[in-house]
Amino acid sequence: MLIFEAVVYETPPQQAEILLDESLFPRIASGDKAAFLALYEKCSSPVFAYALSILRSRSDSEDAMQDTFLKIRSAAHLYQPLGKPLAWILTITRNICLMMYRQHAHTAQLPEEDRVQDPGFDRIQNAEDRMTLEKAFTILPEDSCRIIMLHALSGMKHREIAELMNMPLSTVLSKYKRGIEKLRSELEGML
Repeated sequence: MLIFEAVVYETPPQQAEILLDESLFPRIASGDKAAFLALYEKCSSPVFAYALSILRSRSDSEDAMQDTFLKIRSAAHLYQPLGKPLAWILTITRNICLMMYRQHAHTAQLPEEDRVQDPGFDRIQNAEDRMTLEKAFTILPEDSCRIIMLHALSGMKHREIAELMNMPLSTVLSKYKRGIEKLRSELEGML
């Protein structure tokens, strides 16, 4: 309902930010499966959404999500507590996606219409959010779509998204605002 509400209402309701306990990483490094499962349960949706916004393919995004959590499991001992564990996780995701993207550049790619037909939005429980994401995925530029997905699905603040995407905050804010306005105008006829 978060994405739908952001599009429909002038001032969307405040959403809960994904709060991660940084003590999970040393526990994961020591082999604690419960800590790894807790991290996965809190972060799998934002990781998948971010990978999907980059790769635009459900199967590739699922692979990237799996690789991200494998990397986290093997590199958890390297995590430095700086108060931004989700940003660290999404940086890993971005790097894996870019590596996959480069690998695909050397192989035959699917036509664009085949890549976006089944993006995997069936993972989103709320029907309104699913409809909004599907529309965003088809009509918005990649950057705007990625910003909206990161903000709505992971609860990241705009300045955190700016840092993650290496963009000025003002650019992130304007892309978010224009994307929401475009979604709003497209969805008005559907409501």
